[in-house]
Amino acid sequence: MDVPGYFAERIPLVDARLAELLPPVDREPGALHAAMRHLIFPGGKRLRPALCFATAEALGRRPELVVPAAAAVELIHTYSLVHDDLPCMDDDAERRGRPTVHIAFGESTAVLAGDALQALAFQALIDPATPADASAACVRELATAVGAAGLVGGQVDDLAFERAAGEPADAFARRIESVHRRKSACLIAAAMACGARLAGADGARVGQLRTAGLELGIAFQIADDWLDRDEDEGCSLVVASGADAALARAEELLAAALARLEDLADAAEPLRELMRFAVRRSI
Repeated sequence: MDVPGYFAERIPLVDARLAELLPPVDREPGALHAAMRHLIFPGGKRLRPALCFATAEALGRRPELVVPAAAAVELIHTYSLVHDDLPCMDDDAERRGRPTVHIAFGESTAVLAGDALQALAFQALIDPATPADASAACVRELATAVGAAGLVGGQVDDLAFERAAGEPADAFARRIESVHRRKSACLIAAAMACGARLAGADGARVGQLRTAGLELGIAFQIADDWLDRDEDEGCSLVVASGADAALARAEELLAAALARLEDLADAAEPLRELMRFAVRRSI
């Protein structure tokens, strides 16, 4: 499959919906609305929406059916980046080749823009074309992925992360993967699970794809750390285990995730290729 071509065909679907959802900058408070848009347009790869679309297609449904979930996961991802970049967290000055939101608009506006993006994500899931029970299930899915048991809890542990004196290497590696599972993988898993839910999958299939997303998400974060291996520190399997062992673990997790899709037909090939791309994109 042509992965860049897939992105080129599918991402306009979510971008159009994001443009509709985000308030215009000429509506008050204009600074807040501009800050909300700052990292959305131009955005990143839109990997999470693409996984959402590909999951629906793997189940024989049209990608247009899952646009609400695709928009929601991208809004949550962007909110997390806005907050991650804050001085009290990672204190980054640049994101996607431009000043971070707190640099461009001020720290307080950045905090509030992130809050507003998170709220808008849940609004995006309530769509008149989506059955109410499927919308409600996706709200629960996304809320669990984002909250204390997921992304936010993982961020807390990441900020405080350090190796305990005398901690065995295997225990240290498990703790790192626990942070990766919550901070990065939960949202990727939610993208796939919500895509499955809006595609009408049953609970067993949703669970299967959610688990595949968790495995993929941990592998994705390990690969991300490998790409930054020359400057990486702290909560990184590359630091804990070495670059070669970390890559081997990422491949092991990717293989496990792909194995969960073995009973799906050829329609799942775009999803499989996106999963491979997520882990091997620059290796």
